[in-house]
Amino acid sequence: MSSLHAQQRRHIDDILRYADGGYRPTVSPGDAMIARSWKRCIEEYGLDPARPRPARIVTHQTLREHQESADEFLNVARAGVEQLYGQIARLGYVLLLTDQRGITVQFLGDRRHDQRLRQAGLYLGADWNEYHAGTCAVGTCIREGKALTCHRQDHFDATHIGLTCTSAPITDPQGRLLAVLDISALDSAPTRDSQNFALHLIRLYARMIEDAYFLRLYRHHTVFRCDTSRELVQVNGQYLFALDGDGRVLAANGVGRHLLARARTDDGDIALPEMFDCDARDIWSIPYACEDQVRAFRVQALGSTLFGSLIEPRRPARPAAPQALIPEEAVPELDRLAADDPAMRRTLKLAKRLRQRDVSLLILGETGTGKEVLARAIHDAGPRRHKPFVAVNCAAIPESLIESELFGYSPGTFTGARAKGMRGLIQQAHGGTLFLDEIGDMPLTLQTRLLRVLAEGEVLPLGSERPISVDCRVIAATHRDPARLIADGYFREDLYYRLNGATLRLPALRERADKQHVIISVMDQLARAVGQPRLQLRADAMSALLACPWPGNIRQLVNALNFAEATCDGEQITVNDLPEECLAQVIGPGTTPATTEDDDDGDPQRAGLLSILKRHHWMISAVARELGVSRPTVYRRMRKHGLTPPNQRDG
Repeated sequence: MSSLHAQQRRHIDDILRYADGGYRPTVSPGDAMIARSWKRCIEEYGLDPARPRPARIVTHQTLREHQESADEFLNVARAGVEQLYGQIARLGYVLLLTDQRGITVQFLGDRRHDQRLRQAGLYLGADWNEYHAGTCAVGTCIREGKALTCHRQDHFDATHIGLTCTSAPITDPQGRLLAVLDISALDSAPTRDSQNFALHLIRLYARMIEDAYFLRLYRHHTVFRCDTSRELVQVNGQYLFALDGDGRVLAANGVGRHLLARARTDDGDIALPEMFDCDARDIWSIPYACEDQVRAFRVQALGSTLFGSLIEPRRPARPAAPQALIPEEAVPELDRLAADDPAMRRTLKLAKRLRQRDVSLLILGETGTGKEVLARAIHDAGPRRHKPFVAVNCAAIPESLIESELFGYSPGTFTGARAKGMRGLIQQAHGGTLFLDEIGDMPLTLQTRLLRVLAEGEVLPLGSERPISVDCRVIAATHRDPARLIADGYFREDLYYRLNGATLRLPALRERADKQHVIISVMDQLARAVGQPRLQLRADAMSALLACPWPGNIRQLVNALNFAEATCDGEQITVNDLPEECLAQVIGPGTTPATTEDDDDGDPQRAGLLSILKRHHWMISAVARELGVSRPTVYRRMRKHGLTPPNQRDG
């Protein structure tokens, strides 16, 4: 006991020296909240550290009044409070839930320590307002509005230096303080770092209770819930927005309010479609338009994708919004190109509107993103669908031949020409669509001739004196930046504006929120091409494909799946069947994983194979090259000897 008194005496001296300006507290280095609280205790409240105050427990009548004023909130919070206590009780913690004034309106603790807990103020009805109790987790949380740990000597009152307390605020949908959730222990480890997990846990449960109360208050409104994870959004969506019938935000939870603050450009209200860069129908149609009732949205304020779902009201509370609920026109040729990626959704929506018009289109996107596929889909969905679709890769045709290929030539124009001449690709596209891929690589001299064709609707074959009328829709595409090409003098500005009646942008595969849909679609196409049922993708293979950065985009994905289908042994593709470049996120180069099997079990063949696998860091292609066998043979030998790649082992 004398040791405790000595610690208390030293603590009082430290605070007095701090008040005189001659001491900087070191109990919480860098924690400005504790320092500010000490200052408030001395300068605002006039508390004397040499005269500790006993715990203040309010009367039963006062406690009842505080509980009744928070009755609806307590009904919601009770389940979360009891669940949290079930996790911390055996670690020696008690749990307090206080109202916004710091009065403990709910308490859970071990009754065997009842007397000590009551004496320390860890009890029902205890007043932990900073004005009375000094620096403490609850009171300082109320003043600062942030979660914190007040550990041992962080407390202002010397009688509290044995306690460790961690608190987090709970706010209402308008951001006003509702309550404080706190877990405390009479005895704890000396270091403040020992409470890091307690701080994480208290923040988690405070948010859960806050969100549950939000859903309770707005149970008669539609709530839009979103998260960074598609799989978790319906069970643990971080962002909650209560909506009116026009999609305007009535209220939001804590993280939702932060997002609103970043998205709002003035003091007015903001509609969810504005923040998520979508139409109202994209939100209202989620329950019936998406198979998993989840849709991806691009959030400009975050520069990233969030996945959203709707929580329908318990009874109708919003007026019907017929315009918002009118299903968007189905265009199968275009709809099959994407699921719910926001960028693709915008591109396809514009493509649907333009497919019936002869507007020249410019498709921009990285190599392999499917520019020709989109162009063909627009052609197939438009009025020219029964006419030719002629694709020209301007980067693949030799410069010496591109003019004759595009414009054709008359008989006898040059040595080696066909006796009857040749209709150029532009003329072959008459009545249909001319797709000029990689238009940014077209020579400047030919750009001038192409501009004349587009402007006059006529093509003059080489060696001919009479132009031929052509009627075709032109869709151009490039992976390069047209503005940069024009600035550098490699592309005619007037041709750019002639081609760019509208711009359609294709996102890179690594940026798409619907990568799984793309993977399955490619597998379906490959199966149809060979007239066989689609193979199944095992979960480990799907995870590897989703994690791959795909620098070659969909073209690289097609090649990878072709390879996997050719090398897999059964009707299921596993991670072992994928090309090495797909495994970069699963087994990184330069690592030497250990095996769970004994290296030496008396089998020299097994030991030799294991040695080679380790030397090549389990890169199967390298092992196959060294052994002079195929990859499937290596896999068969691995299965025979019970050797499993480290990334596929349980645990």
